[in-house]
Amino acid sequence: MLDVGMGRGTQALRLARAGHAVTGVERDPERVAAARETLAAEPEGVRGRVRVVEGDGRDTGVHFLPGSFDVVLCHGVLMHVEEPDPLLAGLARMLAHGGLLSLLVRNGDVSALRSARAGDWAGTLAAFDAPAHAPRVPAPREPGECSGRPGPDVWADRLGALTATLAGIGAPLHAWYGVRVFTELADGGVPAPRGPEDTDALIAAEDRAGRTDPYRRVAALLHLCGVRG
Repeated sequence: MLDVGMGRGTQALRLARAGHAVTGVERDPERVAAARETLAAEPEGVRGRVRVVEGDGRDTGVHFLPGSFDVVLCHGVLMHVEEPDPLLAGLARMLAHGGLLSLLVRNGDVSALRSARAGDWAGTLAAFDAPAHAPRVPAPREPGECSGRPGPDVWADRLGALTATLAGIGAPLHAWYGVRVFTELADGGVPAPRGPEDTDALIAAEDRAGRTDPYRRVAALLHLCGVRG
């Protein structure tokens, strides 16, 4: 597996613990150092399944041969890339025949809904005609409010446009899901779960909604899986 934009290695480590061989690519030196530090504390069997490469995800062709990976993960990366098409084409070239390209992106199809919830009606109208890959404008926050949601320097993508892009790079869409449906709709965040059973029910509800129309279409994030033909 190739994990592009591996960050501090959370995803790569989970995969390695499950028995997969993972190569992580990250351009931020601090995150690379953090990933290596965390990896050093793992058992030898896990450490041996993870390789960390400091570099830009757009330069995969410099580090790897085409068709080198069965799975390429690119989660939470396109939202920080102004021109994503060259990156996606390069990632598709890394896939072996039948390989899976997994993308996690901001959902640009709900930009109008997000602006409307903030009472920004001019922004709501403008969102209908926004480009397929456009800056995501967050709802205003109260002074001093702390939020885990991303700021205005992120980009959002539309499902239809990404579906066409995947077909064009030889990894047509196989399946897609919504991520964070109900938790995104709650303005101040959903109430904290009251216990383990409540937490399990919340996760189950999100999982069900992420697989079911029309709910998955209004999710904060989209998870797209393309397969190399």
